[in-house]
Amino acid sequence: MDSEEDLHWLTAKDLSTAFSTRELSPVEVTEWLLGRIEALDARINAFCLVDAPSALAQAEASEARYTVGEPLSTLDGVPMAIKDLLLSKGWPTLRGSRTVDPTQSWDADAPAVAHLREAGAVFLGKTTTPEFGHKATNDSPLTGSTRNPWNTDLTPGGSSGGAGAALAAGFTTLAFGTDAGGSVRIPASFCGVVGFKPTFGRIPAYPPSPFGTLAHVGPMARTVEDAVLFFLAMAKDDPRDAYYVPHETAGALRSLRHGVSGLRVAVSPRLGYVKDLDPEVEATAMTAARVLESLGARVDMIDPPISDPTPFFRRLFYANAHFLASQLPEDKRALTDPTFQRAVALGEPLSRLDLQTAQAQRVTYTAEWRQFMTRYDLVLTPQLAVLPFAVGRVAPVKENGDAWLDWSPFAYPFNLTGQPAISVPAGFSQSGLPIGVQIVGAHFADDLVLRAAFALETELDLIGRHPEGF
Repeated sequence: MDSEEDLHWLTAKDLSTAFSTRELSPVEVTEWLLGRIEALDARINAFCLVDAPSALAQAEASEARYTVGEPLSTLDGVPMAIKDLLLSKGWPTLRGSRTVDPTQSWDADAPAVAHLREAGAVFLGKTTTPEFGHKATNDSPLTGSTRNPWNTDLTPGGSSGGAGAALAAGFTTLAFGTDAGGSVRIPASFCGVVGFKPTFGRIPAYPPSPFGTLAHVGPMARTVEDAVLFFLAMAKDDPRDAYYVPHETAGALRSLRHGVSGLRVAVSPRLGYVKDLDPEVEATAMTAARVLESLGARVDMIDPPISDPTPFFRRLFYANAHFLASQLPEDKRALTDPTFQRAVALGEPLSRLDLQTAQAQRVTYTAEWRQFMTRYDLVLTPQLAVLPFAVGRVAPVKENGDAWLDWSPFAYPFNLTGQPAISVPAGFSQSGLPIGVQIVGAHFADDLVLRAAFALETELDLIGRHPEGF
């Protein structure tokens, strides 16, 4: 650490070390970040709730533990932010919606939140999300628009856009995200941070998402190693989740520095069917592929022989949106975001046969990916097809209810399959905007995904680059 001015860019690992040696205190760091949020978040709108007294009380408890040499975990005292789709005891979870009653009892934590509370983390507050997390940009009738710290005229992506923006602006060290169609990885790419969607079932969730088994909980951070530490703390059992899969996780940290030599990597800039792709995005993905090859990976340029899943993903996703809306009284449905209403309208006319057919197509699609992954350890793709675009829009061009599917065609395939996938910063556009690439693994090969992301991050050395003015 060069000076106090660097506190907000320190990693979770750095903070843990500094807390243990008493070079820094959790209270000092928490106060510093709360001050930054108060001074700067009006420009970004990343937080919908900040609770300074609660955060400082947690920091003081953490400092007391470090004083006697008894921290609860590596993440004891580390500041983090909770996406406003995840329950957090004592704070309302409004889901970006005017339809949720803030005065009801808020007496439960989501599993991942509970695990980090047990680990001694410091919760700064809650980050913004579009209504019910239904789209890949980050505005809602309740909280307004969240902006990208790299250029505040542009979107940070969504639906974990508040989390991505808060990390990029140096407001928090770690941030919880959720991902039913790319909502961790999309803002990670647009904001120049790391977003990891683990294998479905590795991180427990409660209550069940209205988007069903498409939805994952995932860590967001500024470095891959921090994402790993966060992942390990989240990936613990909770009996409230019927889909939790017990699985050894410590290997993700043990093998992080093992490199990529000998790993078989399929590089597919267009997955065989993506037509519109920004040239700078495609070039960045190809550069990342060459880096992995230079580090010893066995790289093949190949499109998986698997068809475009967009038609049946669309049916499944928007049927879930319609299901969600069906639980709202008519007067409350009228209060929702017009883009949510359009999404509901896309799901409303679907028949039981439509949905059963889509489910069958999903099963076949997942099996096809499983077969392809017997030939490869990893797949590398662009994360998104476009650069960040104007805030307040659903897409750079058209504005219909599902336009976000056009510019994020690399994200939602792996919500359908449940495979682990990570967005890692890989470069910048000529205009100075971050560009992420996606690394995907076979089911439960989370450690290989993280290992390759760490190798790429280390070689590209982009961690020290931050938005001007933050």
